[in-house]
Amino acid sequence: MSKIDLLQGTLDMLILRVLARGEMHGCGIVDRLSKLSRNTLKLGEGSVYPALYRMEAKGWIKAAWALSDNNRKAKYYALTEAGRRQLQAERQGWDQLTALIAEVMQKA
Repeated sequence: MSKIDLLQGTLDMLILRVLARGEMHGCGIVDRLSKLSRNTLKLGEGSVYPALYRMEAKGWIKAAWALSDNNRKAKYYALTEAGRRQLQAERQGWDQLTALIAEVMQKA
């Protein structure tokens, strides 16, 4: 399967969804999204970290330093209540958008 570029605005939703299962450091988020997409999404730290900083500034996630599994200091991100609400809103918007696209593709 070839690599796929994300639609603009979907990276935040995917990161929020991954963090809904528990806190994770940035590299872990990249790895998890890669695994979930069977390595087809074009994701890199250059896109994920700016998204994390942006979401932290909006209050959707919070960050704290801790030791990683390999005993290195890493910044761990966790979803806030505002982030849970944002994820729900984005999920609803995504469901509506994909249903609309499916309908247009079927009728066109």
